Amino acid sequence: MAAARDARPGPWLNKGEGRPSPGSARGNEVTPTGSFPLPLLRVVNTLDAISLWSGRMFAWLIIPMVAALVYEVFARYGFNSPTVWAYDVTYMLYGTHFMLGSAYTLARQGHIRTDFFYRLWSPRWQGTVDAFLYACLFFPAMGFFLWDSSDFAMVSWIRGEVGISSPWSPPIYPFKTVMPVTAVLLILQGTSEFVKSLHAAIRGEWP
Repeated sequence: MAAARDARPGPWLNKGEGRPSPGSARGNEVTPTGSFPLPLLRVVNTLDAISLWSGRMFAWLIIPMVAALVYEVFARYGFNSPTVWAYDVTYMLYGTHFMLGSAYTLARQGHIRTDFFYRLWSPRWQGTVDAFLYACLFFPAMGFFLWDSSDFAMVSWIRGEVGISSPWSPPIYPFKTVMPVTAVLLILQGTSEFVKSLHAAIRGEWP
């Protein structure tokens, strides 16, 4: 089985076109078609824009993360003066970068898809399966994730929780807040993908 990003056309394509590369100038915007209702078109494009904007913004977190790692290496091995903060900064920045970029990855069809059968299906059957899985698996899981992580983050804020993995002991309640924010972003993008899947299931073509 192969893991592929291009198992089905992206939401920015008209029927019959090949899928553009992730860096294409056309981005994720769904173009108007006669079969895609204009109100849904606006909703989908708005949700996609939120995911794309958040992904591009949080991608910059990789720079301070790498800077902290490089500084730690030079300080530790060049001057025998390791920091007490580099470890905490690194895992919190990477965790934030990874989590908050997940909605962007979903919008760009970048998550792993096992396409051994999927790529052979018609757009209508692909949309039917996708819509069913979003409704029965994705949204219940994300709803539980949002509910549980919100409570997790709230307790951390109330307690003023700090890290215990290093002498620096930084506050980690902002880091734990990343989880419910991620859940919200994924639910928003999942809604966009669900609408596109329903359209494919009903109309027999991807918007």
